[in-house]
Amino acid sequence: MRAGAITGLVLAGGRGSRMGGVDKGLQAFGGATLAARALLRLRPQAQRLAISANRHLDRYGALGVPVWPDADGGFAGPLAGMLAGLAHCTTDWLVTVPCDAPYFPADLVARLLKAAQHQDALLAHAAGPGGGSGGDRLRDQPVFALLHASLRDDLAAYLASGGRKVGAWMAAHRPAVARFDAPGDDPTAFANANTLDELSAWERHGP
Repeated sequence: MRAGAITGLVLAGGRGSRMGGVDKGLQAFGGATLAARALLRLRPQAQRLAISANRHLDRYGALGVPVWPDADGGFAGPLAGMLAGLAHCTTDWLVTVPCDAPYFPADLVARLLKAAQHQDALLAHAAGPGGGSGGDRLRDQPVFALLHASLRDDLAAYLASGGRKVGAWMAAHRPAVARFDAPGDDPTAFANANTLDELSAWERHGP
């Protein structure tokens, strides 16, 4: 399981409801867009990159990677983006990150991969502090995930049955968990911006 055998997917296909309906991945942050920053952080960790998006596909395409919309166009949540990734990627493994968490770990993929190997699992996700300064309670971070391509049909069936909960689907596959709460780990690594005001504050002070 080498880095070259992994496709990295930035999840940017949501409605952005808590940001007033804006396309979250295209919001400016740190001199770029959130999606562009996520790609930059993911690029050293996975050989192939893509974006899951359902709007402004031309603008996402300008970032120089494939853009994969949800199959049904129904904004069915992160699992629909994961399924789009599994349906299009040509690698054995897919790693996903949300577009609104610009500080995710620089060694995310390596540690997810190590957890999957250690537990002989087809799926691994991160767990870390809840986010924000001072957050110390360990919490599952299921959209920071490593998925084996063989899960594609099972995920498609789950979505077709009306399932939408990421944690519920993953729990059925006994996922490996990569913990990010060791000394030296950033306690804000998984913090995500939910409002434009929050994003603006992050630019000035960090999460």
